[in-house]
Amino acid sequence: MADYDTFVLFGAVYASSDAAEMDYEAVKSLYYDWQLIDNFDAAIVTKRADGKVKILKKHEQPTRKGGWRGAGIGLATGVAIALFPAAAIGGGLLAATTGTGAALGAVAGHVAAGMSRSDLKELGEHLDAGETGLIVVAAADVGSKVEQALANASDVTTKEIKASDEEIDKDVAEAESDSAAGE
Repeated sequence: MADYDTFVLFGAVYASSDAAEMDYEAVKSLYYDWQLIDNFDAAIVTKRADGKVKILKKHEQPTRKGGWRGAGIGLATGVAIALFPAAAIGGGLLAATTGTGAALGAVAGHVAAGMSRSDLKELGEHLDAGETGLIVVAAADVGSKVEQALANASDVTTKEIKASDEEIDKDVAEAESDSAAGE
């Protein structure tokens, strides 16, 4: 049986990407400068003029194990893709047929499975209400510190999420194998 860790997922809404960027840096500071949190994932998402969602910036904690980490995929990015499946990362969309696309889909699926459908829907609607959102996933025991760092948000919602590195590794390996077999 896999060990599941409990995380707190924060969905913060902002009127501008600059405000989201300031809080993103504040959360990073909790880790790098103050060493108050031991790991976290974060992603800034914004709505483009055409209504599509783009992931502007992401941070996946490299100290956590798992091949999906090596691919630059973290729980916050998985949440963003679970909420907005066609989200662009950086300059373009990830193709679902690539190994990275398959891994990202597996992480998004795992994240979605770790939350109730109503929580996932509520979080998506919450983030959709603003121009820019910041998604942060951190260990449950440091949730209050992270929430304090989100000082520039117009609104913050929190949800509990359960995740297992072992299960995500298995899902990613299976998705990559299926993707390679289909090429």
